[in-house]
Amino acid sequence: MAELAKATVETAEIDELHSPLREFWRRLSKNKLAMVSLVFLLGLTLVALFAPYIAPYDPINGIMEESLQAPNAKHLLGTDELGRDILSRIIFGARISLRVGLLAVAIALSVGTVLGSIAGYYGGKIDLIIMRFMDIMLSFPSLLLAIAFMAVLGRGVENAVIAISIVTMPEYARIVRGSVLSVKENEYVQAARAIGNRDAAIIFKHILPNVMAPIIVRGTLGISTAILETAALGFLGLGVQPPDAEWGTMLGSGRGYLFNAPHLVYFPGIAITLTVMAFNLLGDGLRDALDPRLRQ
Repeated sequence: MAELAKATVETAEIDELHSPLREFWRRLSKNKLAMVSLVFLLGLTLVALFAPYIAPYDPINGIMEESLQAPNAKHLLGTDELGRDILSRIIFGARISLRVGLLAVAIALSVGTVLGSIAGYYGGKIDLIIMRFMDIMLSFPSLLLAIAFMAVLGRGVENAVIAISIVTMPEYARIVRGSVLSVKENEYVQAARAIGNRDAAIIFKHILPNVMAPIIVRGTLGISTAILETAALGFLGLGVQPPDAEWGTMLGSGRGYLFNAPHLVYFPGIAITLTVMAFNLLGDGLRDALDPRLRQ
């Protein structure tokens, strides 16, 4: 009987754990646009991972005799001014765009979460110093600030990741700070403090797990912002450098052929638009699925 009771308790705990996940997935799956976006992004990720096996041609080396060809049976999306296959370059460009977007958001989210948690939990002068510094950064347009950091750091993918993560970090810090302020006086936090838990344990074990919903949503939306800023830096010649394939760099090099070879601009622009739209729609779906106020 004791073993049966123990098994019953364990089953109930597992069901209680899985129930929120099932409810979250049920609500997310009802959002058709979010599900289509999720499928698209999963497919794009697979394409980026297996780009060397999927791309029909070398994205770096082209054939000058085949330059500026319109879409045809041999080159489905045409070729650029150096005879390189546009489809192959877009496939390899997905690698860079997704990598920069994910890395930049991961760094910005990690640092912003720590700073926002410290500011919201301790308050006082610490909160004042951290948040005023964040306000100063937010007072500048993010792209302009990213260009300034790139001018200091230099060109390249790694520096683009650093610049984008720095300029987007204040947004996450403010979101986390506001969430921490709203829950730090709850009873379970007071109880954890009363039994002698350290501040770090209270923040990371009791507060942050209960404010993850807005952080997840903002992080998903932030990936689209990072991809856009990566493309903008590449378009201006400050991001990924030729001959590497990146969507913004492809736009920048193709703008001079807009009238006689518009496919050089159309297809990279479509890739950026679809990817950014997919992340935005998925972020909206996650927001609706995680918002307890929308649950019936």
